[in-house]
Amino acid sequence: MRIDLHCHSNASDGTDSPAELVLAAARAGLDAVAITDHDTTAGWLPAAEALPAGLRLVRGAELTCVSEDGRGGHCTIHLLAYLFDPHAEAVVREYARTRAERRSRLHTMATRMAADGFPVDPDSLMADLPPDAPAGRPHLAQALVRAGVVGSVTEAFASLLHGRNGYYVPSSKTPVADAIEMVRAAGGVTVLAHGFAHKRGPTITGDVLVDLVGAGLDGVEIDHPDHDGESRARLREIADRHDLIVTGSSDYHGTNKTIGLGAETTAPAMLDEIVARASGADLLVGA
Repeated sequence: MRIDLHCHSNASDGTDSPAELVLAAARAGLDAVAITDHDTTAGWLPAAEALPAGLRLVRGAELTCVSEDGRGGHCTIHLLAYLFDPHAEAVVREYARTRAERRSRLHTMATRMAADGFPVDPDSLMADLPPDAPAGRPHLAQALVRAGVVGSVTEAFASLLHGRNGYYVPSSKTPVADAIEMVRAAGGVTVLAHGFAHKRGPTITGDVLVDLVGAGLDGVEIDHPDHDGESRARLREIADRHDLIVTGSSDYHGTNKTIGLGAETTAPAMLDEIVARASGADLLVGA
């Protein structure tokens, strides 16, 4: 079986609609695919409604969190949450908070760029977003690509949307231990996403990862396009020592990234373990 447990639709920062995502997964020969948009479950229903025969849909989300980094500071980390109840009170409350904060942040960044002469209309940018969309820098990057300012989303981040100029606005992230507890209370399962992907920026140490296991973390994403061989080996050693769920995933974003569906995969036994531990939502299978 071929299983990809980390994929994004245009409900967050991918380019495929949720329906297009599941159809593309079937064409790619996947047997199971997870929809894990950033801080939203808005794509769950349309993905389920379009689910092709035989394809299994793992409903999830990627939560943006902050953690101690193990070096005396803090860093952003991402938590994959699977099969949780999206109507749980804490989940609804936290999604509302992060959605409002993200939209305010994006509008401020776009306003700063417009004031410097970039061809970006902050109000039009916000109006084009679906009401439940978790607005973020990728939407501004896409606007800059459409305006011809940059040639790609990657170039926009590298040249304009990083944290080293006056356009960037820091975000208010959920403490990772709080996120783990929130997902667990909602019947879900948590997996640390691309935890040692050093080229993305600062990462946590192995000791912090072990602390997260003590806080209730269920697993780690090891086979990811941004993990080199050394990172995979270190993560696997920790996973083996603490009996963690181990996943592999493409982190697919459609045309916003070059990685294709199924570029990295998860063992069937690991998906079975996620399903066995979850009580918040069911895994769906196409009719």
